[in-house]
Amino acid sequence: MTGKNNHTIGAAAQVSTELSINFGSSLAGLAIPVVGSPVVVAARQLVMVAVLLPFYRPRLAHLSWTRIWPALALGLTLAVMNLTFYESVHLLGLGIAATIEFLGPFALVLAASRRLVDFACAIAAATGVVLLTWSDGELNVPGLLYALAAAVCWAAYILLTKRVAMTFPGLEGISVASGVSLILVLPVALATIPATGISWGMIGVLAAIGALSSAYPYTLDTFILRRLPQRLYSIITSVGPVIAALFGALVLGESFSPVQLVAIVVVCAAAGTAIATQREQPKSDLELTADAMA
Repeated sequence: MTGKNNHTIGAAAQVSTELSINFGSSLAGLAIPVVGSPVVVAARQLVMVAVLLPFYRPRLAHLSWTRIWPALALGLTLAVMNLTFYESVHLLGLGIAATIEFLGPFALVLAASRRLVDFACAIAAATGVVLLTWSDGELNVPGLLYALAAAVCWAAYILLTKRVAMTFPGLEGISVASGVSLILVLPVALATIPATGISWGMIGVLAAIGALSSAYPYTLDTFILRRLPQRLYSIITSVGPVIAALFGALVLGESFSPVQLVAIVVVCAAAGTAIATQREQPKSDLELTADAMA
């Protein structure tokens, strides 16, 4: 398959994951007030493990520390990222939380840059976040901190998923990471699960959240990151906050002031500009080997 076809297929898949994960997050916004964030995250990871483990069980004899540590780190990252993001959704709303979380992949683009345009884009994005979180004169500090923690974890997730995709065949790596994440979150979920609120309807919602927000997008990310340069992945991801705001309004009934809407657009535009003007970096030997195996 040619590089151009790889990019086209990967880009289409990435757009579908943005729609899926943000719709799933809007459903999570409905479930969190009833059952709590740990239960929602545990349900997500349980669905993920149930989907992957029967088909992608890594062979223990072939696991060295060099191969396994990125998957273990990815599992920890998934657990922390999902918990902090859902807490920020509960406190700030989906549209605002998703916009702040997006600073994570944006920071990856800026990390190695020394260009003036990137500095200007960073200032614009920071201004957008300030307008977004403080436009009504109040600042929800815990919600902001949770969202920023989720942003850091998202950046780590991108880097670790790329590494796992290149060192494990198929979906074995994400299967290991999902199991680790479930082991970490399940005790917290069991300790905080409410005595009431768990109905068959809620179980159905939790299963849908797991499928939309974990099983589909995370498994597809392994496929996507083998076929898309990190820059193109980040460009497509830059529309995520707009999609999140749309689902927040449609599913959760969130409303945004004109200033907040402008702020969301400013953050997305700043990120898109910085990412689109980056030069492609040559692929490493590890990436070239992974492409040949894909």
